[in-house]
Amino acid sequence: MRIIITETVDAFHKEAAVHISRQVLMKPESLIGFATGDTTVGIHEWMIRYHRETGVDYSRSKACILDEYVGVAANDPRGCCWRIKDGLFNHLNILPENIYIPDGMSVPPEKELHVFEKTIKSFGGIDLQVLSIGQNGHIAFNEPGTPFDSSYRLAPISQSTVKAKAKLFGGEDKVPRTGISMGIRDIMMAKMILLVASGSHKSEVIRQIVQGPLTENVPATVLRLHPNVLVIIDKAAASLL
Repeated sequence: MRIIITETVDAFHKEAAVHISRQVLMKPESLIGFATGDTTVGIHEWMIRYHRETGVDYSRSKACILDEYVGVAANDPRGCCWRIKDGLFNHLNILPENIYIPDGMSVPPEKELHVFEKTIKSFGGIDLQVLSIGQNGHIAFNEPGTPFDSSYRLAPISQSTVKAKAKLFGGEDKVPRTGISMGIRDIMMAKMILLVASGSHKSEVIRQIVQGPLTENVPATVLRLHPNVLVIIDKAAASLL
């Protein structure tokens, strides 16, 4: 693992955006896997800025995301699809046919797992996977206890994640209990992984990932087995290292 620690949150956002933009410049046809959530909002804003001001070109690039809630439609502002399009894809010159987002309304939802796997393979595999991290160490919807060899799956949403998303969905009772998710094995197949985290509330899980035991109880610890991982964190997230 290579680790970059920035002094400020804004510097964290800029540093991560630089590395993603560099991947596109080095390999314009890259498939980049994106995470959604609060951690990546500022990163996406800087990506858009670099695209507009320096001409980083996404016209040949491909994109996918890690997961989507079962039962949430593509045009629902609470879903991963709407948020990544509204916050990033709609502001880049990436072609719609080069974007894959799991269909949360697929019936049955198991059908989408095959589409997910087939599409990633047809895109040539993930060149750079951006990962954010939950406080309990989950990556995508792979919660503590998920086997390291898990593949594309319907994953139960943990109670801690339900609580974290309660405000977004308008109450815990409205948060979906299942998600379509890339498995841990699939994440580990990416050629490079960029793990991002900011804030003191992420400091303990970062410590576990970098220094703690390798355990399925903290799924992100598996990243230490990957040959090419870059961790970008701010000073607050690094406070326990």
